[in-house]
Formats: sequence, C-alpha cells, structure tokens
Amino acid sequence: MKVYVSVDMEGVTGLTDPEEMHAGGRGYERGCELMTGDANAVIQGAFDAGAEAGRVTAAHGSVKNLRIDLLDERATLIRGPGKPLRMGQGLDRSYRAACFAGYHARAGVQHGVLNHTWMGKEIQNVYLNGEVCGETRLVASFAGSLGVPVALVTGDEAVCEEARELLGDVETVAVKKGVDRFSAELLPPAVAQARIREAAARALNRVADFRPCAPEPPFTLGVEWNSTAIAAGCALIPGVRSAGPRHTEFVTDDFAQIMALMGIFSMVGGQIACGSGVYG
Repeated sequence: MKVYVSVDMEGVTGLTDPEEMHAGGRGYERGCELMTGDANAVIQGAFDAGAEAGRVTAAHGSVKNLRIDLLDERATLIRGPGKPLRMGQGLDRSYRAACFAGYHARAGVQHGVLNHTWMGKEIQNVYLNGEVCGETRLVASFAGSLGVPVALVTGDEAVCEEARELLGDVETVAVKKGVDRFSAELLPPAVAQARIREAAARALNRVADFRPCAPEPPFTLGVEWNSTAIAAGCALIPGVRSAGPRHTEFVTDDFAQIMALMGIFSMVGGQIACGSGVYG
C-alpha cells in the first residue's frame, strides 16, 4: 500500500502567527520543525497500518518548509518551487490513499486559523462548479480525479469540519481550536502528533471505507479576486475568461489543469499585488 501525504503549514500543530509562515519571520524555523513533526506522525501511523511506501509533498508557500534531515527515513520528499501540480505534485493512480496534514479552512471561515484560499490576501473566494471551494476541496478533487480517496485531514477544528462536510466519515485530527484568524487554543506537539499518528493508522486500517471525491467534468474554476488589476492580468492567460470586474473563470475536463493554473495565478496575482503597494 502506497500512501501520499500533502503537507501545508497554517494548520500545523502550534502555529498561529503569519510570521511563522515565511522564511525570515519570527518563529519560522521552529515552525518548519513542527511541520515536519506532523508529517512524520502521518507517515508513522501509515506504516503502523502496513504501508509499504510513503511520499510527502511540501505544499506551503515556498514549498521549502519541510526539514528533510528530520523526515521519517521511510518516506521521500518532493520539495521546491516549479511543481506543475503544486499541492498535489507526485500524486498518481498508484496510491491507495491521500492524507492532508497541516491544512486550514477556506477564506472567510469564522474561527478558521490563518484562513485563506490558495493566496493570503489576493483571493476573496474560489468556486468549483459554482460551489465555494477551499484548498481541501481542490486537492481532494484532484486526488479523486485519479481515483485516490482522502483518508485523513489534520489542522484546526474549522478545516476538520470542512473536510467532514466534503468527504463524509474521513478521519480528522484538530490540533487547535480557532479563537480568531490569528489566535487559537493549542494542543502540545507531543499530544497532537500522537493523535495524528493514531488517526493515520485508523484511516489506513479502514481505507476501503473511503471513496474518491470526484466531481463530474467539465470542471469550472471561478476565482473572485480582491483586485480588478489581478483579475484583468489573470484573464490574459489563454483559456481564462473575465467573468466580471474581479472575477475569472476557467473550464476544463482535466483537473490537473486546474492545479497547474492555480500555480500560475499565484505568480501573476502575487506579482501584481506586490508591485502595487498599499493598493495590492
């Protein structure tokens, strides 16, 4: 049994501060250690349940956050920018299950710690086939398009609720309870990571219970930006159309194209926003 693990950072044990999310910020290096600890807990639980191989992909920001020197030796790591499939890089039909660690609630969710969708401030909302969509839905739908079910989601209470609404009786571990966007009640790492390991083992021991999250094609990706300038810039990408002053749409039968496009959106949107100062 091969297990795939996508690891984001905002939902990692112990983290609440935006500075902890970025290289050079206060607490970032410790955040990378905690992120790797959560990833290891998933891998350990998966192997407890009989996994034979594990692949981990870094799915946050610079995608250079996980500590390879601290990673469980039974897993491999996909690290670094330029990954065409971004948060789903390395996932294919050979995997029996996918696990999401350190995930967070979509933009605008009350009590969602560090809540956002794909980009921190540039995106107001993302829609998939007309339904509001967070990163959990995006990556789970990509996995589902390959026939791979999601077995485990870890993060704050809000993303665990989001995951259960989307995926049904999926295993979840809430490592923090949001007070507001930048504050939370936290579990100590030793407690949180023990729960993650136990939940990963439970998930893989009942992997036959899970079904892929597979929306029907064609897939329509809608993005509501916070800026008319970003929307106009992204509408120049071939295949993307303007659907309003701050909205773009893209339609495809291949979900991998959506994953790739979100990466391009990040580059275009980030460049426009960062170059426009207080108006970004």
